[in-house]
Amino acid sequence: MPELRVEALTHVYSAGTPFEKTAIENISLTVPQGQFVGLLGHTGSGKSTFIQHLNALLKPTSGAVLVDGEDINRDKKTRRAVKNKVGLVFQYPEYQLFEETVYADIAFGPKNMGLDKEEIDRRVREAAGFVGVEEALLERSPLELSGGQKRRVAIAGVIAMRPGILILDEPTAGLDPAGCRQIMANILRYRQETGATVMIVSHNMDDAARLTERLIVFDHGHVAMDGSPEEVFSQPERLMEIGLSVPQSTRLAMALRAAGVPLEGPVYTHRQLMAALKEVGVC
Repeated sequence: MPELRVEALTHVYSAGTPFEKTAIENISLTVPQGQFVGLLGHTGSGKSTFIQHLNALLKPTSGAVLVDGEDINRDKKTRRAVKNKVGLVFQYPEYQLFEETVYADIAFGPKNMGLDKEEIDRRVREAAGFVGVEEALLERSPLELSGGQKRRVAIAGVIAMRPGILILDEPTAGLDPAGCRQIMANILRYRQETGATVMIVSHNMDDAARLTERLIVFDHGHVAMDGSPEEVFSQPERLMEIGLSVPQSTRLAMALRAAGVPLEGPVYTHRQLMAALKEVGVC
């Protein structure tokens, strides 16, 4: 599985015009293979611009993105090849479904990889089953599906390419709680079964606290915070300055302490809260 490295990455939109805007500036970080990373930040903080550089959809104004030590923008061949290694699922990906059938949509990526028909068919059916798209839906038009089904089809289309790095922009946006749980369970299972790196852009602080190993917080085009969920959520004042909230577990722990419950140690995530409550005999 590939390692991802970003070196002094800067992107300026409409450079040299009156509309010039620096979206991200001088970002450097490394994501080891297999890590589960949450990307947080208010609207306009640079998250979406950042992730579009990771599979060469956008070219840097300056700096570099390296996958397994290779600059993904070295040439056209390298930019094409990285799309097989780094899969990107956009926010509201259902609006990107364009083929006549669900099968054809899922097959689009593997077909462009030059795989033979048997391998394409194997990957389509495996990916569909993986995300819970029933065989009976494969010959349906994507336009006939529900919002949750469309979301799963879009994710299946990326998973069918078997990327070593899977990036998802707000994968649960607009879904009901059951749909959110199903999508997140699928993503976790993909990571567990393949060892892939997963990066999720999210506004859901509870998912970020519960699922990820590392959080990277963007603010005005810069990385403002980078650490474990425990480290990041231990600074609620800083998060609120940036315009973000904290998980319900953090708020509940603060309320319990204010009510006199003797919670010991740092309590900022769901894991810490449950452990603290068990320690004092509440659960």
